[in-house]
Amino acid sequence: MRELEQLLGLFVTAVMLAGAARRVGAPYPVFLALGGALLTFLPAAPSLTLPPELVLAVFVAPVLLDAAFDASIRDLKDNWTPVAGLVVVAVGFTTAAVAVVVHTLVPAMPWAPAIAVGAIVAPPDAVAATAVLRPLRPPHRILTILEGESLLNDASALLIYRLAVGAVAANGFSIAAVAPTFLLAVAGSAVAGPALGWLLLRVVDRVKHVPTLIILQFVSTCGVWILAEQIGLSGVLTMVCYAATVARTAPERTPASARIPSYAVWETAVFALNILAFIFIGLQLRPILANLPAAERGRYFTVAGAVLLTVIAVRPVWHMSFNAVVRWRHRRVGFHPPRPMLRPTLGSGLVISWAGMRGIVSLAAALALPSEFPYRDLIVLTAFSVVLGTLVIQGLTLKPLLRALDLHDGDPVGRELHSARERALAAGLASLADDESAVAFAVRQEFTAHLTHASADPDADGQPRSTHSELHRGALHAARQAVHAMRASAEIGDDAFHQIEEELDWIEMAEREPD
Repeated sequence: MRELEQLLGLFVTAVMLAGAARRVGAPYPVFLALGGALLTFLPAAPSLTLPPELVLAVFVAPVLLDAAFDASIRDLKDNWTPVAGLVVVAVGFTTAAVAVVVHTLVPAMPWAPAIAVGAIVAPPDAVAATAVLRPLRPPHRILTILEGESLLNDASALLIYRLAVGAVAANGFSIAAVAPTFLLAVAGSAVAGPALGWLLLRVVDRVKHVPTLIILQFVSTCGVWILAEQIGLSGVLTMVCYAATVARTAPERTPASARIPSYAVWETAVFALNILAFIFIGLQLRPILANLPAAERGRYFTVAGAVLLTVIAVRPVWHMSFNAVVRWRHRRVGFHPPRPMLRPTLGSGLVISWAGMRGIVSLAAALALPSEFPYRDLIVLTAFSVVLGTLVIQGLTLKPLLRALDLHDGDPVGRELHSARERALAAGLASLADDESAVAFAVRQEFTAHLTHASADPDADGQPRSTHSELHRGALHAARQAVHAMRASAEIGDDAFHQIEEELDWIEMAEREPD
């Protein structure tokens, strides 16, 4: 019972800290991590410890699926170069730089554990970045790049991490030996993710009970992660491919009556996991300090501080160099994007470079190291210092930076949403073109009011409710088909698609006959 009381107390504390953060306009991950760190020194502070593999499956898998489900594949393709640079080059560059720094400060540390340190602290956490940026409505291209990076950088970093840990166990590191494993993990994840997504959709299509459907969604999410890890694949990459497959096909197969409560539950659950994860980060301070040898604390904190500075510095070095090359190329050949978007500028490069806060993945990877792993205590302290340090330093300054730069892109998602509304309205009205009845007239009025935000008071004029509903469903179906076609042809991205989908869902729910 005491454990339950502590868990409930943590949730209440986390919600209060998140509310205080919103009140003062600060990112809630920073408040939660600092609050957890301060809370851990109280005499009656709760002790929250979980197996590291459970941390990844519980905290990372659902949040990653939620992010991947909403990601716009079209927009990621439009920005694949900066995303790939951050996912591959920035992660590799950070891993190498941190390994060199650690090996220089601790010459006795072998290269494999040093590389493991670099891989642990390399991937930024997108939850922290988007928690800061989304309320400020930054240019859509910046959000797309940061969210796209977050979907894949954990995969590249954790693959390097896995290879480095394996090298320590094997007392050696050979590219020839690990390359097949690396390629198999990547290729296998790219195949397994879509296959599991296809299989899940076939199963849930038969489920009509909404609470059962939502439970299956959460169980399958954790199950996909666990299965991928058990068979040696990348849990992150498998989850991203799985979510992308479900996101592209589920909207046409799922009724609004199931989608609306499902989205509401997922939004609440993901927020709960996020606030619990960040306060969990802060709560690890006391056990980490307790495990440090007293004689080594000064040297360990020096190493942790040096790694923190390295992590903060490396990302701008890479991305601003990349940004300079891209801007030079645009001056030479012009900027010709496939659709309207913010031109890469010095300001956009600075925002992306500074949005490098680390999170739960880094800490969980450090805690997952075997107890006999060389310099484990140093590595765990370093990971914690980087996570907390980047959250505080970058998390509290990213918002002022974005406001000072005052970047605007003309709201391309808003324009696409307006276009989707017009197309949906035209398709819905066209489905009623040959019906001159009073019921059809009422449906036209309702549909026009809903999709143009006009006020209307439809009246069925005494016609049977079933006739009215049938016409309404037909118009709504035509509107949905038009929007799905716009998404399939890449006229609109997933951001606009999900917003117009939500509007159509509420129209359907408003018209739904009582059970």
